[in-house]
Amino acid sequence: MGVEAGAQAARSRALAVLRIRSRALAVALLPAAVAVVLLVGGSTGRITGTSWGIAGGIVTVFAAVVLLAAAGIALVVARARPATSPTVPISEESAPDLYRMVRDLADRLDVPAPSAIALTPDCDSWLEDRTHRSHGRSSPGGDEPDGPRRGPAGSGPVTTLTARATRVTTAPVLVIGSPFLWWMRVGELRAVLAPVVAGTGPSAHPDIAAARRFVRGLDAAVAVASAPGRGPLSRMVLAGVGWVTRLLLRGCRGHAAEMERAVASASAERAQAVDYGVRIVAQEQVGLAYAGWDRLLTRVALPAWRMGRWPSRLDVGVVAALTELSRRDRLAEGFTSRLGERPACDLLEEPGTVDEAASLLAARLFHGGPAEAGPDWAPVDWQDYPDEVVDRAWRTDAARLHRVLDALGVRHPADPALPEADGPTLARVLDHLSVAAGVTPAPDPDPVAVLAEHRTEAYGEMGIAESDDPDLAVGNERSAALAARLTAELAREEASAPAKHRPAGSAGQQGSDHDLWDDRMLPLFPLQPPRTARELLADHVTAMVCCSAMDTAGAVPGLDWLDGPSLLVGGERAADIGPRVLTLIETGDPTPLRDWLRHLGVRPEKPVRLV
Repeated sequence: MGVEAGAQAARSRALAVLRIRSRALAVALLPAAVAVVLLVGGSTGRITGTSWGIAGGIVTVFAAVVLLAAAGIALVVARARPATSPTVPISEESAPDLYRMVRDLADRLDVPAPSAIALTPDCDSWLEDRTHRSHGRSSPGGDEPDGPRRGPAGSGPVTTLTARATRVTTAPVLVIGSPFLWWMRVGELRAVLAPVVAGTGPSAHPDIAAARRFVRGLDAAVAVASAPGRGPLSRMVLAGVGWVTRLLLRGCRGHAAEMERAVASASAERAQAVDYGVRIVAQEQVGLAYAGWDRLLTRVALPAWRMGRWPSRLDVGVVAALTELSRRDRLAEGFTSRLGERPACDLLEEPGTVDEAASLLAARLFHGGPAEAGPDWAPVDWQDYPDEVVDRAWRTDAARLHRVLDALGVRHPADPALPEADGPTLARVLDHLSVAAGVTPAPDPDPVAVLAEHRTEAYGEMGIAESDDPDLAVGNERSAALAARLTAELAREEASAPAKHRPAGSAGQQGSDHDLWDDRMLPLFPLQPPRTARELLADHVTAMVCCSAMDTAGAVPGLDWLDGPSLLVGGERAADIGPRVLTLIETGDPTPLRDWLRHLGVRPEKPVRLV
């Protein structure tokens, strides 16, 4: 499909959407038209008779009700705030080279330049319309006053009209994934953004813009009608509004989807004239960046967020993670040779400040963290991550494990030669979870039932509500009881912790447009489902093993860019702890883990330092 064919198809679908709007308006006006005919006919004597008079009165009342309902629905659709993606706005003063590159790209594509640029902590880029009156200025990311300003390279000054006069013609905002700026080179970023920027051309067409506004208004009105916390009368009225807007939205959905596909096709066709060869290589970097970003968030950032710390240089971290991936994976060989070229983050005046704002927003979106840094939500640099996150997380989990063992009445191993064995030792954990060799234990009931029973008991004793059912059983009854207690203890701690959703505030110098989305929905994109009881128990036992190795065998905490917290023994990463821990908690066999501890010189009977 060529540029003109795609544009024509998009306009055709846009007109189909607008026809649905016109039909809805016609349906709303039809009773009024009938009432006018009856009233005029009666007043001129062309329609006579008592029955026609009664009919005219009934139709007039019905028409008035319909018109009032239509006006109310139209008001809700017009005033409802469309959904807006959470982003970090980038002003032109903070990134003049980036704006210059985008405007030059728009000039080469012969399309309007985006009105502003914003960053999102994700591996994607798109155009977003923010001309709705509830979004403030027509150029959300810019601070330019009305009047003349400099246009794209090679052009003269252009005049910026008032927001009210230019609401229809203002170009959308260009949203760029922040990992792209740090991982991609300038040429690669320009090639990746070309199809996106080309979309400003169709966006400027009046029919397409009107169709998009209508669909976004319907979508926002459905959200308003579905909002909780309203009185009985409001709920009844909004139920009717919701029914009508959903009906219209269903009628528009197919045409709107086809319109957007046609717009994307036309934009991609137009962008082929710009950096096409580079774009093929750049698309490989998009997939690589996505894999590295996902791994960094789930393996590295998430443990820090759970500890009340947020890594302040996530975008720098994704470069380190992808560099490590290219070192390990032969499929990624050669990608690091690009690092000698100019990175796209050089287009920013203060990349560190922007990275910090994007990192804080990522923590808010993916974990539901506070909007501002504070005593319980502090940033952490990568060089401090092993000591401030890894070490602290392991010792916190180990302390929780021993508190639960105390609550269960688990005794310390009796060893007269070691009076300090009454402290928090790994031997206590091993002895409790171990099943003696050669002893056949009595058959246990269903492990899932055992875990459920212990969870219910533990939750009840701690005075909290049980949140969910166990979805993965732990191997034996002792492990099930310990896992249930750990789950309940962690739930109690989370319930008593200060609320994470504080009033939104500015994120660094750049800030984030958090006022355009609902904080009550956080986290918008949870990275992982809640850990199962089995996973919690394995994590806590692993933490205890690592603490014992650090305190008795000279091991140190470390950071692996692809796997997160790691234990370093003699400068090498110990990657074989997990299977041995799972063998212990599932079968009660401590032999593999004890052999590993003996090989490294770890002394389980020695107490460890807890937080």
